[in-house]
Amino acid sequence: MSGILPIYGHTVVQIAYHVPDIEAAAVQMAHQFGAGPFFISKGIQLSQGWHRGENCPFVHSSAYGQWGDVMVELVQQESEGPSPFRELYEPFERGLHHLAVMTSDLKASYKHFERQGLMLATRAVTLSGVEFAFIDALDSLGHFIEIYESSEQLLGFYQMVKEAAVNFDAEDPIRYLN
Repeated sequence: MSGILPIYGHTVVQIAYHVPDIEAAAVQMAHQFGAGPFFISKGIQLSQGWHRGENCPFVHSSAYGQWGDVMVELVQQESEGPSPFRELYEPFERGLHHLAVMTSDLKASYKHFERQGLMLATRAVTLSGVEFAFIDALDSLGHFIEIYESSEQLLGFYQMVKEAAVNFDAEDPIRYLN
């Protein structure tokens, strides 16, 4: 899988922005930057979520599109309470939230980042059992690093988004997943 640059030995596969409205942001990204099309998943729930030691099963919606060689995610939090999104942004704010990397061994990567002085800020598990986390890189990079294990299903999703971008002309930029 290609990415844009390595972070501590992990290839960046996605850049993510917090936005107040994923549909409006997807249309804007398509028309201004040629990114897309965007595949939207609304009301993503977690089976478990912890942020800075507190329970936080945050509900969020995401739009996933291709932007050159890297996937771009537009995310908005739907629920109240603490989360990695609310740590950086209020509901009406927008900005870079995280770069995402994949790993073949999540626990080894947690230890790797910890040795670099980058601590685990958030750990979450999706309803389908996929674990992901946000590493605190706020002091060094100004944003989080999201990390998740590579899987056939995840790689297939990335490939589907990338293939949909071939010959994308910014028309009809939104597709719904659920």
